[in-house]
Amino acid sequence: MASFLKFLALLPPRAVLSPNLTAKGIKRWVAPTLIELERRRKRQEPQPPIPRSSFLEWNHDAELYSFGKRLGEEFNQALLKRAFTHRSYVVQKELAGNPTDTFEDNSELISEGNSIILKSVRQQYTTFPDEIVEALCNHLVNNTMLAHVAYHLGTKDIVLTAEYPAEASTLADTFRAIVAALHRSTGEDRAHLFVKDFLLCQLNGKGIFDIWDPKNPYEVLKQLAQENGVTEIEARLCNESASNTILANYQVGLYSEKKLLGIGWGESIEIAKDTAALNAIHRIYNLAI
Repeated sequence: MASFLKFLALLPPRAVLSPNLTAKGIKRWVAPTLIELERRRKRQEPQPPIPRSSFLEWNHDAELYSFGKRLGEEFNQALLKRAFTHRSYVVQKELAGNPTDTFEDNSELISEGNSIILKSVRQQYTTFPDEIVEALCNHLVNNTMLAHVAYHLGTKDIVLTAEYPAEASTLADTFRAIVAALHRSTGEDRAHLFVKDFLLCQLNGKGIFDIWDPKNPYEVLKQLAQENGVTEIEARLCNESASNTILANYQVGLYSEKKLLGIGWGESIEIAKDTAALNAIHRIYNLAI
């Protein structure tokens, strides 16, 4: 017995355990309890999401102030609160009979913000043809894209609306209203920079032809070439291989006044011609987004 006590004295302190403790000093009943609670949770019906505004420590004004500081922008707090207040929330309050609560909804800001966003996109790509600029506007200024940006800016818990969680269209309108609120608070330059930083950056990693997909590239090239003073375009078959097999490959070049406009490859001459037209459009307008 004495030798056993001497052996225990040589062990590190954590090696001498209580019967109710694990090696990390955690009560032995903790793990089985957590496992049982998780099992019961999985057996229950999924619980609806709980808005953060229902928490006791929720402070909407503080959240709005933090939102502006987090983005590094100086908002007029009254305008920012209005930007987050949707018409459905105002109607809900009126129906609930809260005459003391005065809210202005963001309907006017939504329309104004949409115009500012479209203007920002067009100003960024003034050298691009109208067709391409229109395709970029359609890609960026839609509810899906704007809702994606608004969600990751942290608006979903701050927005005041009748439904929860907020729908994509509601989040998109919130982003539009935020842009308008910033425009009124700090001016046009900051609003355009805000759109560039958070919306135009969504084009990162994309090519122009991932967004703009003309049905007849060669005809589009002819039209754009005429607008730039190029009257004639000549297509030449530069190379071909395995023409009578499933691995057929053709190379077509487009020329104007003996100058190469674009070159393309394809499994048929028509496809190679269209590919060359896309290459020519990219070269003429330097379509880098």
